[in-house]
Amino acid sequence: MKQVEVTILGQSYILGCPDGGETSLLEAVAAVDREMSTIRDGGKVKARERIAVLAALNLAFALAERPQRQAPADDADAATDSDRGSTAGVDIAALVRRIDSALAADGRLL
Repeated sequence: MKQVEVTILGQSYILGCPDGGETSLLEAVAAVDREMSTIRDGGKVKARERIAVLAALNLAFALAERPQRQAPADDADAATDSDRGSTAGVDIAALVRRIDSALAADGRLL
C-alpha cells in the first residue's frame, strides 16, 4: 500500500492507497475538495466537520441517483453494488469512516 499526500479544503492529509489506485484516489480527492469548497464558499457553513458531512451527503446522493449497475446474468456468485452495501462501486460507509478519521485528527474548526 502506497501513501499519498493530498490537500482537501487547504488541509493536508496522508492517505493509504492500493498500488495502481492513485488516479482514482486523486479523482475522489478532487471531487471532495470541489464539493467542500462549494459549501464553504456558500458562506453559511464554517465548521470543517459540518462541511465534510454535507459534502459526503451530497456526493452520496449524487451516486445514489446514478443508475445501478447490474451483476452479470451468467455469474450467480456476482453481487450487485447494493448487495455489497455500496453505490456505483463505492463503499459509502468506508468513505464516511475515512472522513471521520481524518477530521478527528484535525480537531480544528474553520
